[in-house]
Amino acid sequence: MSINQVLPFVSTAIMGYFTVWVLQRYAVRRAPQFLFWGIGLAMFAAGSFAEAFLSLAWNPWVFFVWYLFGAALNAAWIGHGTLYLLVRKRWVHAVTGVLIVGSLFAGYLMLQAMPKLDAASFTTSKPVSEQYGTKVLKDGETAPAGAQTATTTYRGKEVTVVRGLLPLGTPVRLTTPFFNIYGLLTLVGGAIYSAYLFWRKRVMPNRVIGNVLIAAGALFIGSASTLTRLGYGQFLYLGELLSAILMFAGFRFAARPQPDEVPQAIAAPAD
Repeated sequence: MSINQVLPFVSTAIMGYFTVWVLQRYAVRRAPQFLFWGIGLAMFAAGSFAEAFLSLAWNPWVFFVWYLFGAALNAAWIGHGTLYLLVRKRWVHAVTGVLIVGSLFAGYLMLQAMPKLDAASFTTSKPVSEQYGTKVLKDGETAPAGAQTATTTYRGKEVTVVRGLLPLGTPVRLTTPFFNIYGLLTLVGGAIYSAYLFWRKRVMPNRVIGNVLIAAGALFIGSASTLTRLGYGQFLYLGELLSAILMFAGFRFAARPQPDEVPQAIAAPAD
């Protein structure tokens, strides 16, 4: 088993522990941000495990889990938890409704795509994130080494494509950017904004550090995914592992009590 097959399992273990840690805090505090963080982190862990599995063997329902929870939804749900933390307005509940309905709709579209998967194009020699989407080759563009090509009709034109698991024009692929952009704005933007507020007020330095680490972790996984789409998939698993470590460390720092938050023991007077 290669290092690129081991790293996703390590990321899964970290995110699984992280998820339990966050949900335990929701059980104690009943604060909605912990619930959404926990659900989003559970999606991250499920997607990471699915990615690890797909580096060893093919299974269509494992791919379903990877795409829906790993590629599409997890960033939006984690980011929505940050929105609940920062904004105490009623309109946030309306956004929650939109997120839930949108997630269910994405799940429905993914189910619709399952019978159309091109499983024959799958290989364990590349990360699934490099081969999930069918891509049209432009005039003069050559296919990557080892890629499978085909000729098909798309939008009334005959085109040459690099084969991927999801066919051209699969509707579920159109939903992914909306979830990821929302997650990026709320998670990274919220973490940076929180760090700035605490830094400006010169209070709770642990939360400044924690929010910076959370933002860095989210940016790591975003950068690794971008590099994968550019053909540098060898960095994806390392990026996911670093993202998991940084985000976990960030949440732990942010949750650490300050000296003035720790109740001091009162000595009883001697008789």
